[in-house]
Order: sequence, then structure tokens, then C-alpha cells
Amino acid sequence: MDRFYFLSHAAIPFHFRQNARDFVVDEIPLYEFSGVGEHLVLHIRKKNMSTWEMIDRIANHLGIKARDIGYAGLKDKNAMTKQYISIMKKYEEKLESFSHDNIKILDKVVHNNKIKTGHLKGNRFFIRFKKVNPIAAKKISGVLQNIKKHGMPNYFGYQRFGEQGDNYKRGKDILDGKVKEKNVKLKRLLINSYQSHLFNLWLSRRIEISTLISNFSANEVSDMLNMPLDTIKKLQKQEHPFKLLRGDLMMHYPYGKVFTSEDEIDIERFNKRDISITGMLAGNRVKHAVDDAHIVEKEYSENLNIDGARRYAWVFPEDLEWEYKEEDAWLELHFTLPKGSYATVLVEEIAKRDIKDDKNLEEA
Repeated sequence: MDRFYFLSHAAIPFHFRQNARDFVVDEIPLYEFSGVGEHLVLHIRKKNMSTWEMIDRIANHLGIKARDIGYAGLKDKNAMTKQYISIMKKYEEKLESFSHDNIKILDKVVHNNKIKTGHLKGNRFFIRFKKVNPIAAKKISGVLQNIKKHGMPNYFGYQRFGEQGDNYKRGKDILDGKVKEKNVKLKRLLINSYQSHLFNLWLSRRIEISTLISNFSANEVSDMLNMPLDTIKKLQKQEHPFKLLRGDLMMHYPYGKVFTSEDEIDIERFNKRDISITGMLAGNRVKHAVDDAHIVEKEYSENLNIDGARRYAWVFPEDLEWEYKEEDAWLELHFTLPKGSYATVLVEEIAKRDIKDDKNLEEA
């Protein structure tokens, strides 16, 4: 997908290969595990395999169904990742004989319920860029300072759209009744991919609008966007590079309830990271933006026969740190993102290109 990047720098050359050495993910649980109960929480380290592949290996060993294993979120295949899953405690003895070269059980603790999707606070990432010359390192540092100050767009990453990047098209065909998919899990994945595609299109348009507001005169923007001149002037006064429109739906950050933005106080709260803007995952029973925000949002809204939701459109990486190792030509990043956010989106914001199709990438 051609997207609008919120930062204005030129593309920065470096090599990024998503593999177990240069891409590491640590899941941060939502709560502390109780130490009592009938469930057993496993802290798992896996490499070069998807969460579903890991779950299938463990389920096959225990002689249970994959759906009997709880997990909070799906982790990248081409990476070293640590995450938490849960099984019934009665399988603990049988688990002792489990062994796999790419799976290691780091720790175990009993808990009073099964882990469910979404039961995580976020993820801590380590990423290594290679072939970084001193000029590129200086540019990357400047970009990271900007992201540290303003946050970043919460696009869905390329992983959401499949190896060929066309899962959303298949999802659209299912919704339109052009094709049928008997596999329930795959059907939901493809339809969710189409929802994500619409979200990304909307977010790209909002960033484009914000860029126009920041870089052109009020009169020019008023003509381009067909919006009142006084509205544009108010938007230009907003400090943040992502401009909030009247009627945007906000949510307390990093979690909370959805509400409609109404006044200047909400703009200030956004600047302070107390709240953030949400975008729509089109579907049933989803709350819509109003006023000016609705005018943009409705272009990417469809009557899909599935449940919709609101999702943060802007996130703020925490504990963002980096170090340039000139001797190795490496630049190493550490940062934390809330659940559902993609580290590869941050990499692409820095690189200013689609890293999945980058000619420098190799298959991991």
C-alpha cells in the first residue's frame, strides 16, 4: 500500500533483515499471574516460527486441541520472541518431556484462568539495522528524536496482509459473496485483513490532510480540502503534526473508553499523551466519528456483515533508546509499543520505504 509518512525526511539507506538475531520481541503481560489455580502459564521463547506453529507443536505433544491453549497475541515468525501461553495444570507432567530446537520453556507459574487474546499490555522490541554509515546514523537519530516527541501512526503492518500482500482482496471477495472459505479461522483472518486495509487507507488520508495543513497557506488548504477558512486556521494552530478534526473519536491512552472530541482541552490532552485519536475498523455496532471527522471517515466506511471496532490511530513508543556502533555499522533500537502495534511500521517510518519489498531484504 502506498501510504503517507508523517515525517518529511528523505529515504534513509540501511539494511534490515527480520530474523532471530536482529528482531527480538518480549511480550509484556497485562497483569501479574496469581500463583494459584488450575491453569499453568508458560513463558515461551521461540524463534523462526509463528505463534500458531508453536502452539500446534505443544498441542500435538500434549494430545490436546490447539484451541485448548490460551495466548494473548500473535508474534512474528521471522524473529526471536518471548510470549505467554496457558494450558491446564493437569498436563504439567506430560509437558516435562517436550523438546523442540526452536521452542524453549523459560518459566512456569499457575494461574486461575486461561490466557485470552488481548491479555497483554504491550511488547518490548530490539531491532538492529546494519550497513548504517555515519551520515545515515545521524539522520536516523533525528527521526527517532521526532518520533520520541510526537509518536507515530499506528498503521497495520505488512504482516497483516499475507505473504503476497493481497489477503484484504480475498477478504473483500468473501464479504461480497464472490468466493467461499470453509476454514473459519482463515475466513476471519482474511476479513479482518480487509478491515485493516480500510483503516490504513483512512489513516494515510488523515496524515495527508495534516501534511497539507502544515505546509500550505490557509487559503490554499481551504480550496484543496473544501473546508472553511476559519476551520483551517484553527487546525494550523495545533502544535501536533497530526491534526485533530472536529468530531474525532478519542480514547484514553494507553487504554480507556471512546468519546467524542469537543474542545481545545482535548487537543492539549492529546499533546500530553493522556488521550489519542482512534480510527474505525468498519463493521456492525461501531461508533462513528461526527462533523468534519465523519466527512473523511465515511469514505472508508462500508456496511460489512461483521463486528466493527475503534483502534488507536496514533501511538507513542515508550522507553525509546538507540545506540550507533560505528565499527560494526550497526544501529540498535529498543522500544515498547502498546498491544496491536507493529514495530515494522516504525522501521518503515524511519526508512521511508516499504521494507517488505526492499531489494536489500533477504528471506529469513
